[in-house]
Amino acid sequence: MRYRALVVAILALCLGFLTACSQGPTDANKEQLTYDEIVNTGLANKCPEISDFTRGTIEIAPGQTLVIDDMCLEPQEYFVKEEPTNKRKEAEFIPGKVLTRDTSSLEQIRGTISLDENGVLTLVEKDGIDFQPITIQLPGGEQVPFFFTIKNLVGTTEPGFTSVNSSVDFVGEFKVPSYRGASFLDPKGRGLTSGYDNAVALPASADDEDYSRPNLKRAVGGKGEMSLQITKVDTSTGEIAGVFESEQPSATDLGAEEPEEVKIRGIFYARLEPQV
Repeated sequence: MRYRALVVAILALCLGFLTACSQGPTDANKEQLTYDEIVNTGLANKCPEISDFTRGTIEIAPGQTLVIDDMCLEPQEYFVKEEPTNKRKEAEFIPGKVLTRDTSSLEQIRGTISLDENGVLTLVEKDGIDFQPITIQLPGGEQVPFFFTIKNLVGTTEPGFTSVNSSVDFVGEFKVPSYRGASFLDPKGRGLTSGYDNAVALPASADDEDYSRPNLKRAVGGKGEMSLQITKVDTSTGEIAGVFESEQPSATDLGAEEPEEVKIRGIFYARLEPQV
């Protein structure tokens, strides 16, 4: 019995050692890693995290502004609203599988948080790497491309706040740029600023209603809505973290298709500093 316990202990120690060696580098020490240690691990797409036990506050006075530095949003779940075949049922979001490689996060985003006399906090996004093209695939095989973004977000809270804390929930709208640029050419060679005006193989049907929409290219943008729920605040470092949920339209192929409604859920991180 004594030798059996010793063998079990040795096996457990060896298994733990092998598991630790087989795991890739963690996000906790990402800043100390070299390029070769990060490449192809997916760590570059991860947002920093704060301890689960961090529940501080960052004081802010009416009229004061806090600067958002190095904000990061990491999407983790994707959904597309699907119209039901049965008219008695309501449209619902179904989960999709992301096809894009590890280039989905938004980072290095800058902005501001201000407080008015009514205790309403306002978050304004300024600039940064604030857009990423992503494609997801639905269970039936349909692929839905969209422009994941937070561009020009203006989010506000309910009144009554005197600090940034774990009860803060920003809700607001943002701009969704066109998925395709003006110089993009579709498989028929048609574009907004260059290319053919219609499908060359069907010149006699150029004015047909069935082809007029894909022939007439438009850089169609849109609007989305996002909520940012702060769950962790580190008073000493000015770091905040939480979860977000965003709803926005998908790509329209330069106006040739109707956009679909996409929902994205994930986590976010940011550092706050007093405005100098």
